[in-house]
Amino acid sequence: MLQLFTHPVCLQHDPGAGHPESPARLRAVLQALDQDRYASVDRIEAPRASREHLLRVHTPEHVDRILAITPDSEAVRLDEDTLMSPASAEAALRAAGALVAAVDAVMSGNTTHAFCAVRPPGHHATPDAAMGFCLFNNVAIGAAHALAAHGLKRVAIADFDVHHGNGTQDIFQREPRVLFISSHQQPLYPGTGSPEERGVGNIVNAPLSSGEGSEEFRALWNDVLLPKLHDFKPQLVLVSAGFDAHQRDPLANLQLQTEDYAWITERLVDLAHAHAGGRLVSTLEGGYDLQALAASVGAHVSALMN
Repeated sequence: MLQLFTHPVCLQHDPGAGHPESPARLRAVLQALDQDRYASVDRIEAPRASREHLLRVHTPEHVDRILAITPDSEAVRLDEDTLMSPASAEAALRAAGALVAAVDAVMSGNTTHAFCAVRPPGHHATPDAAMGFCLFNNVAIGAAHALAAHGLKRVAIADFDVHHGNGTQDIFQREPRVLFISSHQQPLYPGTGSPEERGVGNIVNAPLSSGEGSEEFRALWNDVLLPKLHDFKPQLVLVSAGFDAHQRDPLANLQLQTEDYAWITERLVDLAHAHAGGRLVSTLEGGYDLQALAASVGAHVSALMN
């Protein structure tokens, strides 16, 4: 069974005309999933994350700064790339809340797999700063909730976005109960993610070079990253599902194909069934070519359904 968590307000977060992280991204994803083959997916309205959920990974000052932007406020630029419109704080609360609710759903047995079709994305947000289009770190909030509310001892986060999830790494680099595994292009924004960044032995970064594609991506996961995940024996698998390593994406230079996202999803599903009772929660991160994003999410969700 697969549950899909989303909320209409995630379409109202508007960084402005010409910004790559636009509402059209989520609209393309939802339209792609509004086909007969996805009719069995259980669609659920994402709740708001609570302040307690947010404070597990973010400082009070950061939370207050984001939540101060209300529907009566004007748009605010947080850095060169990251902007907030009046609906952005509510969208960020729902995006983070989707992860909390999805973790609860798989831990309670209501579903085996969950996909959070939400924005803004999250994996660049650090404990005290928004950056890289991200306001709150959604996947980190989900992982912290799994530790605190469900008492898990081993939570794995697999991140295949083309940009390194620096925020997620920063949040958990001293938390041995969380294994963070990332493939990404290097050099590329945000400039982190070298193999030498190991945390307390719980960080595994495996960069790809500009121009590399399916063969290199699959070899990296097969030979390096998936064995690390299996050795960890996670009780829950979380996925930062960015689709911007696709060859059509305008913000990077890897050459992945749509089928590669089905391939990696199938292997992460196998991992979850081998060690975590099948429990897997995925959340949307990057992906900025609408055609490639829609097709890749479709492949990802189809693999989760299987």
